[in-house]
Amino acid sequence: MIGLGTLLNMVAIVIGAGLGVIIGHRLPERTRELIMQALGLITLVVAALNIADIFDETWVGEVGDAGPLLIVLAAIVIGGVIGSLLRLEQRAEAFGGWVQRRVNRGADDAGRARFIEGFVDASLLFCIGPLAILGSISDGLGRGIDQLALKSVIDGFASIAFAASLGWGVALSAVTVGIVQGIFTLLGVLVGQVLATSAIAAITATGGVILLGLSLRLLKVSRIAVADLLPALVIAPLLTLAVAAWR
Repeated sequence: MIGLGTLLNMVAIVIGAGLGVIIGHRLPERTRELIMQALGLITLVVAALNIADIFDETWVGEVGDAGPLLIVLAAIVIGGVIGSLLRLEQRAEAFGGWVQRRVNRGADDAGRARFIEGFVDASLLFCIGPLAILGSISDGLGRGIDQLALKSVIDGFASIAFAASLGWGVALSAVTVGIVQGIFTLLGVLVGQVLATSAIAAITATGGVILLGLSLRLLKVSRIAVADLLPALVIAPLLTLAVAAWR
């Protein structure tokens, strides 16, 4: 059944978030803070692994030795401008706040902020990365859900840690995962067979830079508007195709 992998992923996130909320109330503040720092470090490692795709041989062969790095740089800048003009970060936070007001009307300002932070940060972490992209495309091609099953396990444990610190907003990220991975699954159904390896590498490497920004947020180093950078994931493969055609 096409789409089963994404459905499994969503269920794992909701269950993990529920367990995290139950556990989180029993943990001291310093422990919850340490959990967030650990997630920040793990996200930093995942970002580095994704960024390493700038050395992908197929991509380098199509756009030249310096091409991948320049494409990622251009995609991040152009995507950031587009995302900022569209106010993607503000809209994501506004959506999280809208849901929070309807499910937990009695929360104070700190509670609302934690809910929104949990939704936005978890959505970004769970939706960006090779497993989300390649796993969904593979599902759409009918090649099985092995990659998404693995991602479900990873996201389930991560959502426990997230929700222990940030609460029920993490569970809402399952909706974002359903939408984003659903789009990639549909892409796999429609054009997955002809999607270039270099285009996937471009998306993965650019996503790594975005995850790097998210890791800095989790570590409280800098409050980067990561959601505003998301259009870069579309710009990067388009630039790759353009440069490859020009060469």
